[in-house]
Amino acid sequence: MSDCGCEEAAERLERDARMLLLAINATTFAIEGGAGLLAHSAGLLADSLDMLADAGVYGLALAAVGRAERFKIRAASASGVLQTALGLSVLAETVRKAIVGSEPRSALMMAVGVLALAANAWCLSVIAKHRDGGVHMRASWIFSVNDVLANLGVITAGVLVALLRSPVPDLVAGGAISALVIRGGLSIMADVRRERAGQAAACCSDGCCAKEP
Repeated sequence: MSDCGCEEAAERLERDARMLLLAINATTFAIEGGAGLLAHSAGLLADSLDMLADAGVYGLALAAVGRAERFKIRAASASGVLQTALGLSVLAETVRKAIVGSEPRSALMMAVGVLALAANAWCLSVIAKHRDGGVHMRASWIFSVNDVLANLGVITAGVLVALLRSPVPDLVAGGAISALVIRGGLSIMADVRRERAGQAAACCSDGCCAKEP
């Protein structure tokens, strides 16, 4: 039987999804990062760097579409490392703001938080169609779920900043988002380790890793 082209069509759809996700995250990062600077908000800045991490990850993942499973696993591993590193940098920025002080603007925090939430809800709707596509797609699902939680945290922090007239809720949001980003990166790396272990077990069952005499 001739090849129906189903695999090529699936890869093309996955590539298109990745390109859309990259565009959404890069655009949201630019908007949220600028707003975070204007609003003096640790939460918005943390969330924007999270979006930057996702954009970088989607860029890496684009290169994995249509490639061997080993390459996809490596791309997912790089994604986890990138997200963990950026999470640590966000945490450092939040600590800096706690030391030097800040006056976050709650209205801007809430408005941009809602915009980012809509963008990430869109990302989730795109990823849901490809969630079972492999470890690299599961990594994308983790990113976007974390992003939605982070957006809700920023919005809540904005409300509390307005009510309490204190920067503390914003700093708490920045720290919490940092922890969420780091946890997501570590989860991805754990998923990669499980995937590699499964592949090694399958290889051994086929006799390809038999010990040499």
